[in-house]
Amino acid sequence: MNFPAKRIAALRGATSHERQGALSAFAREVQSQGFRVAGVIEQSACGDAGGRQSLSVVEIGSSETIPISQELGAGSQACNLDPGGLALACGRIEAAINRGVDVVVLSKFGKLEASRSGLCDAFRAAILADIPIVTAVSLSISRQWDCFAGELSEYVEPDIAALAVWWLGQSAAAAAIAD
Repeated sequence: MNFPAKRIAALRGATSHERQGALSAFAREVQSQGFRVAGVIEQSACGDAGGRQSLSVVEIGSSETIPISQELGAGSQACNLDPGGLALACGRIEAAINRGVDVVVLSKFGKLEASRSGLCDAFRAAILADIPIVTAVSLSISRQWDCFAGELSEYVEPDIAALAVWWLGQSAAAAAIAD
């Protein structure tokens, strides 16, 4: 008996920048094939000398940039992620899922998602809708990811060729179910 491909591709290894580049390239490639893609890709910019990194996400459907970090002042050591920006991004992804998409690309499963915050609701919405997901997972959070995603996920190399093979498996599984 053939089992369907795992519905979540988790990119692990390489740098965060390389993983985000692979997610972006995958989203563009799948869109060029006529598939509907929802989600966000993370962008980062280094702060001024001694400043914290500034983070934002780019919404795939609209290309709109949503800031997800906030300025906390010089010398602050607190987490500068902006819950309002993350909630906005998550809400837009959930709305796109409700309208109907073929695949969801989520910038990462990180510390916030491991604590069931951040983009966690977008992950849940896509899982409940049985929509394939592509995301990035850092090595330091792999254990929490495995607990969250379990048998739904497989690790995929962070490059477009590996993602193409995974996506082909998704297409084959969908065709087999339709028959």
